[in-house]
Amino acid sequence: MTNFRLHSLVANAKQMIRLHNKHQPDVPRGYLAVYVGEIQKKRFVVPLSYLDQPLFQDLLRRSEEEYGFNHPMGGLTIPCQEKAFIDLTALLQIS
Repeated sequence: MTNFRLHSLVANAKQMIRLHNKHQPDVPRGYLAVYVGEIQKKRFVVPLSYLDQPLFQDLLRRSEEEYGFNHPMGGLTIPCQEKAFIDLTALLQIS
């Protein structure tokens, strides 16, 4: 059940990324733009390979719980502190 939900979550995120990137030509192929922050949202461009990482998938789950698939910024919005997101992506770059 959890595996199916995770697969569905990643598939929906990928579909949203494809639609979003059509309108954002400054996002290189193989990357996605996300908006991070609790109050003030900041835009980050991260590699699609992060979608396969369990730590990033946890962020996607939190995003789904907070926003469903209706993201206020028009792109994938992740509800976490900017510093926590930067720390997490630094870990993902190392692994």
